[in-house]
Amino acid sequence: MENQELGALVEGVLRRIFVELEASGRHVHVTKEQAQLLFGHPLTPKRPLSQPGQFLANERVTVVGPKGEFQNVAVLGPERKEAQVEISLTDARTLGVEAPVRLSGSVKGSPGATLVTDRGRVQLQEGVIAAKRHIHLTPEDAARFGVKDKQVVKLQALTARPVLFEEVAVRVSPDFASYVHLDYDEANACGFQKGDLGRILL
Repeated sequence: MENQELGALVEGVLRRIFVELEASGRHVHVTKEQAQLLFGHPLTPKRPLSQPGQFLANERVTVVGPKGEFQNVAVLGPERKEAQVEISLTDARTLGVEAPVRLSGSVKGSPGATLVTDRGRVQLQEGVIAAKRHIHLTPEDAARFGVKDKQVVKLQALTARPVLFEEVAVRVSPDFASYVHLDYDEANACGFQKGDLGRILL
């Protein structure tokens, strides 16, 4: 029991100093109307994600670009007001698109792609982006780290191949849980493993 209490104490201290890293693979967000066209019903949750209210859906799509495609791509819920395809820059080369590095939701002027299922297809005129590395923080954690919403910071990844990431966007909301989000290119570059931590540097 004492070991458990000590472990919990150590974990609590670490989380007051560091932020846990997460790797985000390619995925798709769709609108309610697009979900109906592609699946014939709203998205159905498979398991919750780290961010409150977000979930991995049971549904999957094929993402088709000018030069290539990815099958069995994860769809995240709940449905959004605008569709979005989040990929790595390596993925962008495979699809044959010039994906801009943007924060989620900033899709204006980005390239499009086609979403395909056995039931139907949706042609996106825009929405394909490479997600800008970012940190989700609760207001309490942001205050403790001394940062604000939309601030840009550096992040020291305490991983198997330590890397100092620059130009990391801070996003603060009471609706968030505190995690760093990297794409797979970035995660592979630093040797990320689940449970790794990062340190915010101003």
